[in-house]
Amino acid sequence: MTAFAAATITALTGAPAIAAPNTDALYNSAQRAFTDGDDASGRAVLRELIAADPTDAEALALQAIWSNYANDLPALADSMARLTAVSPEMAQGTTNVLGAIGAAVGTLPNPLPALVGPQTGIVVLGYGLLPDGTLRPELVNRLTAAWLQAVASPFSPIIVTGGNPQNGITEAEAMRTWLVSKGLATSRINVENRAGSTVQNALFSTRMLREVGADSAVVVTSPNHIRRAVADFIVAGTRVIGATTSLEQLVSQLPPPARQAQRGIYLDATRTFQLATAR
Repeated sequence: MTAFAAATITALTGAPAIAAPNTDALYNSAQRAFTDGDDASGRAVLRELIAADPTDAEALALQAIWSNYANDLPALADSMARLTAVSPEMAQGTTNVLGAIGAAVGTLPNPLPALVGPQTGIVVLGYGLLPDGTLRPELVNRLTAAWLQAVASPFSPIIVTGGNPQNGITEAEAMRTWLVSKGLATSRINVENRAGSTVQNALFSTRMLREVGADSAVVVTSPNHIRRAVADFIVAGTRVIGATTSLEQLVSQLPPPARQAQRGIYLDATRTFQLATAR
């Protein structure tokens, strides 16, 4: 509400006007709370925002997703009903996010390669390089799993994804060099060298998969990262039909994560859905 409008209401009624809440500030406050792990505060701020603007589709989508995390089924149902009325498209996207999270939580780390054909790409997620641009052991583990998957599926295109250059070398370029050194054809390997996060891995690789004619993917990463990666790729629009991992820490990652351990999956999924982190 402008100062002029407030002064006009005061003059006409004799009572000071109550300024409308700044919904963008409320949205940003809620997102900060979710990032900081204070989910109860985040949801409370969203309730205030939605009371002020019942048609805010982003706020309704966030409220639905974090109500699902909190296992607050009445709040989830209310948020989804409101969102469906405001934006059926956003409601469908939110339903897809919740489905992706459920699928990811149920994903088992698996060191065995999937048997897939040329319509399924093999996407290998990067990991930070050493300062001199060489591979860390964790990334070698991922690449070994990817090499086994590539041998088992000789007609599948390969995408290596990761930016974050060290010594002028990106993760993706270092990964391609390693795979070629193990005998894979350079022509099979597509380099995505801009991504700086799992969210960007999923968004950029999904686009590249379509460009190379693949309609699905086997995602290759570490056991403790596979569930978050699977959720992001599904939200990004990739049909994930396999999740291949290394053997490192495999056994400890087999049980489904506890609710608190799923927070990272929820956070990443909202970002891949491209709900604004701030506005």
